[in-house]
Order: sequence, then structure tokens, then C-alpha cells
Amino acid sequence: MKPSNKNGLPELEPLRQAINETDQKILALVNERLDIAQKIGAIKQGKGLPVVDFSRERAVLDQLQELNEGPMPDETLLLLYTEIIAASRRIQQPLEVGYLGPKATFTHMAAMKHFGRSTNFTPLGTISDVFEEVDKRRRPFGVVPVENSMEGAVNLTLDLFQESDVRICGEIYLPIRHDLLSAEDSLDQIMVVFSHPQAIAQCRKWLGKNLPGILQNQCSSTSEAARMAVNTPGGAAIASSEAAITYELNTLADNIQDSTTNITRFLVIGRDKVQPTGRDKTSLLFAIPHIPGALHSVLQPISEEGLNMVKLESRPSKSASWHYLFFVDLEGHMKDEPVKKVVDKMRTLCSFVKWLGSYPVGDRP
Repeated sequence: MKPSNKNGLPELEPLRQAINETDQKILALVNERLDIAQKIGAIKQGKGLPVVDFSRERAVLDQLQELNEGPMPDETLLLLYTEIIAASRRIQQPLEVGYLGPKATFTHMAAMKHFGRSTNFTPLGTISDVFEEVDKRRRPFGVVPVENSMEGAVNLTLDLFQESDVRICGEIYLPIRHDLLSAEDSLDQIMVVFSHPQAIAQCRKWLGKNLPGILQNQCSSTSEAARMAVNTPGGAAIASSEAAITYELNTLADNIQDSTTNITRFLVIGRDKVQPTGRDKTSLLFAIPHIPGALHSVLQPISEEGLNMVKLESRPSKSASWHYLFFVDLEGHMKDEPVKKVVDKMRTLCSFVKWLGSYPVGDRP
């Protein structure tokens, strides 16, 4: 069916016709790409290879950004091609991904940003549930939060790496933007605001200025807050833009968070090893002898090899009181010679070293 132009200006008609013809070409090319992907999937299945290849997907996206001369912004380009890649995966074999739920949380948004909306997503009750689903091979991948720029590390995620055999396959950075959602039509109708305690704290200045004295009720998640807003006259929720779509709520105000630098980092966990992309990160977990200078000795090889250490975090060991395990993120892939040399040297200095994964560096907002 040809799009109508009843109210258009006559001089726009040839341009709109050109758009129609271009859309037909784009549609044909996307279907051609999916047809090729289906053939690739058949070859992979015949050879017992996994459908998902994160290094290849990153290479495709990086190449497209290099070729992009505009006017399409890179952000739009990545969004568009993430969905095309997701459709290509789906036509080969539907992909199951678990995430820390419920639906429409920021973890759900991070999972969709990474895998695309064509993926089959399953909300799970706890971070432990996500690890268990992947560990027991009930789902090939999961998405969990690991740190927030304002709140710090998610300790449970770090602790679970001590006892799990999953690997880190990717990372996602997501800006945390809060909206005020309601079934009502205006702010003057709001009598109570629901949300997770952190979300309320992160919007305290806005609430004090725009809804002073309004009752604030804490919920287990921003999605639960959205559900409460649906069923509460005069109720509003501080939640994500995705929650507005999911629960069919009005957005009374957007971006109400007090800080514009609130970003959460999420990890994609799985059991596959990701091949090098040239822009990678390696995560390690290690324990050191309980002697003076041990940590300095372990970290010195990193400096000597000229590697950039982008994160160092300590957590209590579960096996011994007053002993600690350390998490370190290094720039580079385990297959890169400098990283391999550092890890080999660390093994001689540490009582325990565990490779958690090497994976493409996530794009920071």
C-alpha cells in the first residue's frame, strides 16, 4: 500500500516518492541480509558452532561507524544495527537471555540495548538466579548490574564470581534517567510518589522543588513502582521511560534525576570465550598471600608491561576470615601477549588467580 500524500505540498511529491523507493531498497537489502544470516546459521549448526559471536558483531558495528558520514548520528546507527543483528540472530536460532527483573527495569533496558529487542528476555528474581541460570546452562547469557557511578560496586555480583564458572562476555554502560510516570494527567493531581529508595534519593532536589510535602512510598524496584502508580488514584512513579511504555503511563516529567552523570555498568555473563576485537578488557579475580607488600608486588607487572588498569576492587574472601579477594580490570585481551605475560607472572605471586573473561569494551555515554 502506497503512503498517501493528501495534505502534502506538490513540490514534496517527488521527494516523498524518492523516499518510498529508497525504503523499498532498504527493505529488500535487510531481507537479503537476513537470508545470508540464515545460511550462515545453517553452517554454524552443522559445525556445532554458537550462534552468537560478540567479536564479529563488534567488528561490524565499529566498521559501520567508521563508514558513517552522516547525517545519521552514530547513536542512531548503533540502535538500528543492533536490531538488525538481533533479527539476524533470531532467524538463525532464537536467543534466550535472563536478566535481573522485573520487566522495564534499567537492567532490562541494558539487556535490550546490548542484544536488541528481537531477543527472548526472561526477568529473574535475583542476581543469584541469573548466575544460576547461566551456570546450569538453562540460558546461554544473562545480564546483571556490577557498579554504579554514584553508588559504587554491586557487591553481590562480585561475590558470585567467587563461586560461579560463568565468564564475562560483554559490558554495557547505561545512563540512569528517571521519569515521573502516572495514570493522571498533571502534577497537581499527584498525592503519592512510589519508587525504589535509590531512585527517590537520586531525585530528591526535583521532588522538593516540584512536589514538596508529597508522600513518598518505597518499592522493591522502579517497575514495581510503575505497577503501583497504575492502580493508585493520585499515584506517580519514578521509573524508566521503558516503564511508561510497558505500563501505559503518562510521562509527567522526564529526566528528573539530580545528577546528569549517573551511569550504571552492567555485565553480560555466559560460558563462551569471546575472541579479540582490538578494543577489549580482561577481568581477573585473585587472592594474595597475607604478607606485607604482597598487593604491590602483584600489581607491579601490570605497570611494567604498560597495561592500563581501569578498575581494582576488594571483597572479603568467603573461605577465610579477614582475607580478601581482588577484582581487577585490565585493558586488552587474554590472547594479547602483554596481558598473557602479566597473568602468567601474577600466577607466580598470587595464591589464586581466576580469569573471569576477556570481552569488548563497552561504549560509555
